[in-house]
Amino acid sequence: MLTRNCLSLLLWVLFDGGLLTPLQPQPQQTLEAKPRENVVTMPGRRSSAQRVKRGWVWNQFFVLEEYMGSEPQYVGKLHSDLDKGVGTVKYTLSGDGAGTVFTIDETTGDIHAIRSLDREEKPFYTLRAQAVDIDTKKPLEPESEFIIKVQDINDNEPKFLDGPYVASVPEMSPVGAYVLQVKATDADDPTYGNSARVVYSILQGQPYFSIDPKTGVIRTALPNMDREVKEQYQVLIQAKDMGGQLGGLAGTTTVNITLTDVNDNPPRFPKSIFHLKVPESSPVGSAIGRIRAVDPDFGENAEIEYNIVPGDGGNLFDITTDENTQEGVIKLKKPLDFETKKAYTFKVEASNLHLDHRFHSVGPFKDTATVKINVLDVDEPPIFSKPMYTMEVYEDTPVGTIIGAVTAQDLDVGSSSVKYFIDWKSDVDSYFTIDATEGTIATNELLDRESTAQYNFSIIASKVSNPLLASKVNVIINVLDVNEFPPEISVPYETSVCENAKPGQVIQTVSAADKDLSPAGQRFSFRLSPEASTKPNFTVHDYRNNTAGIETRRSGYSRRQQELYFLPVVIEDSSYPVQSSTNTMTIRVCRCDSDGTILSCNVEAIFLPVGLSTGALIAILLCIVILLVIVVLYVALRRQKKKDTLMTSKEDIRDNVIHYDDEGGGEEDTQAFDIGALRNPKVIEDNKIRRDIKPDTLCFPRQRPPVEDNRDIRDFINQRLQENDVDPTAPPYDSLATYAYEGNGSVAESLSSIDSLTTEADQDYDYLSDWGPRFKVLAEMFGEEESYNPDKVT
Repeated sequence: MLTRNCLSLLLWVLFDGGLLTPLQPQPQQTLEAKPRENVVTMPGRRSSAQRVKRGWVWNQFFVLEEYMGSEPQYVGKLHSDLDKGVGTVKYTLSGDGAGTVFTIDETTGDIHAIRSLDREEKPFYTLRAQAVDIDTKKPLEPESEFIIKVQDINDNEPKFLDGPYVASVPEMSPVGAYVLQVKATDADDPTYGNSARVVYSILQGQPYFSIDPKTGVIRTALPNMDREVKEQYQVLIQAKDMGGQLGGLAGTTTVNITLTDVNDNPPRFPKSIFHLKVPESSPVGSAIGRIRAVDPDFGENAEIEYNIVPGDGGNLFDITTDENTQEGVIKLKKPLDFETKKAYTFKVEASNLHLDHRFHSVGPFKDTATVKINVLDVDEPPIFSKPMYTMEVYEDTPVGTIIGAVTAQDLDVGSSSVKYFIDWKSDVDSYFTIDATEGTIATNELLDRESTAQYNFSIIASKVSNPLLASKVNVIINVLDVNEFPPEISVPYETSVCENAKPGQVIQTVSAADKDLSPAGQRFSFRLSPEASTKPNFTVHDYRNNTAGIETRRSGYSRRQQELYFLPVVIEDSSYPVQSSTNTMTIRVCRCDSDGTILSCNVEAIFLPVGLSTGALIAILLCIVILLVIVVLYVALRRQKKKDTLMTSKEDIRDNVIHYDDEGGGEEDTQAFDIGALRNPKVIEDNKIRRDIKPDTLCFPRQRPPVEDNRDIRDFINQRLQENDVDPTAPPYDSLATYAYEGNGSVAESLSSIDSLTTEADQDYDYLSDWGPRFKVLAEMFGEEESYNPDKVT
């Protein structure tokens, strides 16, 4: 306790004597005095010019942080000159921490800290002090402000706020290459003592790296550190305060340093010779083996390119790099044949793609190895002597004729015999056959070039010892043409000639076509047939280029004399055997102008030479038609007038039959008159005038007895009559009074056979003789029957 008081008194003396100055700016006094002076004016006894000696200075106090004593820590003492020590002055304290952190003795003015303080938490406290009269409660002096500073002690170690650290540096870097800078912070007061002065050092990681004690920069300490030897390094860094002196606090952090790769190592083959075994049946383009060169570098520095060194067998193989494994993949460029060559040897070179010029002095960044490939024998199918066979045969060749042959051999050791057969899928119609042993191909059907000019099929050859081993080849057979078709005119068979044509004039150029096909091309010849050569009106001129011209032989042709000419032309080809045909051309004579342009080849051309125009011909024909119509009308009127005279001169109704000029064919004749007229018995209606001629009452030679009424027939006829009466489209019937069913009230009775007597013996046909000459034959027929009837009573 005595020591603490003595220390406080010493500090007060130092500050009061001006030996020490505060580290922070001092706040201004609220009393009427300058800093570091306290001018007290006694109440009622002080003049404006009077000065008194200051009694105390208390604008700044210090207190130690982290005080751990059992008693409150003494800070300082407040005292006023007006305090006579009789207990009439009371001291008060207000501001930061007043009452909670700091307390004051109201009588003595002693200030204490009642709890431990941390400078890093709060470095100073601002408080206000005042002396008050204890009786009157009035302030003896104005309130004044002061500061209590917390004095720092070294209670915080340095800390690496960004640790742990990760860094990298290229391998093979020189000494002193920059790696990383670390930084530690100390929470202690850097302005007071060495508590915040930090020094760096390496605890782990030597001798590979070093660190600057002041700046914390880490650098390489050894040259040519190789990543392939050691890639990862862990360095332990220490930061110590108090300038690294004994008793200072320290903090540590870890720095993980990685050596990055550079291309400082060439690829190397682990062995100098690689042996591979490859079957001879391996397909072209397939991978037959892999080799690998080792490069301890990493990433793109380890990328390797493989190449085959030109030499023995190198042209049959190729090598590429597998990007994932960096292996050299050997592929087959051409097919292998054990029977031809059993082994191949060549060299392969491996080199880096990305070179680093700093390491060229190390040596060439490539390596070479030898590859030996042994070809393995495989049981292979037969091999044809040609990749494709082409044969020719004439059409219509007899069945069984040999066209050609194919050949296949087994090249394996201990060769087997070969069997041939045609692939049925390519020769469905079986036009050809093949000898299974000899391989000869023969026709199996008659061939027609005009139907199929070429055949394409496959032949399969298999081993007799192993039929599953088979090979296939295409065979093309071209069918050659045989001259079997005669040539024909390829242009239309009809042409024309002008009436004013001159001799030797070409009226048509013709060419020929042949269904046959000649490899060298056909040659055709043209001539007139022998029967047309006697008195030819036209001739044929062969131009010797497979065309011919039709020429006139005389001057002028008349359509009136002959309108059409038929010219037989004989055409021959040049193939063997020679084929020929006679083609008849039709030549029509036409009217042409002076330039030879055809004007007309129609019928009117015949009349044009008379001098009549087309309009005149039409007028003449029209007049002829009109005269014919007048004649027909005249004849018709004469016949109608004669008919009316005959009808009016006759009084007997039976003569009406004559006026129709149709005797009819009896009851079976339905074409001479309208049978529908017999189906309407009620034609005469009230208040309607009929247009037919009403017959007079007939006087028959004898009356027939009344027939028995047939009700069924009558009802049927009445029903039909009713249907036709309501039909508005029914035409008028001129002959109803004569032929229709008249019913019971008719004087002449009905002509129908419905109400006739049941036996012909009861009828008298003598009245037919009175009807005129037209009924004479009918009267004789019925008269004969009546006289012949044996039952008739005379």
